Amino acid sequence: MIVILNGFEHEVAPNTNLADLVAKVSRAETGIAVAVNDEVVPRHAWSATPLSSGARIEVLTAVQGG
Repeated sequence: MIVILNGFEHEVAPNTNLADLVAKVSRAETGIAVAVNDEVVPRHAWSATPLSSGARIEVLTAVQGG
């Protein structure tokens, strides 16, 4: 199925949940925020959040710098 990840189409397997997708696109252990269809999803709910075709997912990672 196709989802929109950070503005780009991305193919994921059926029955993929949010935790699976985040693990594939980021190695960061902390400092990650995720929204699905404009709703922030708390980290504890990622594994219980199934993805559907056409879902809009934004994965943001905090970066330090100056």
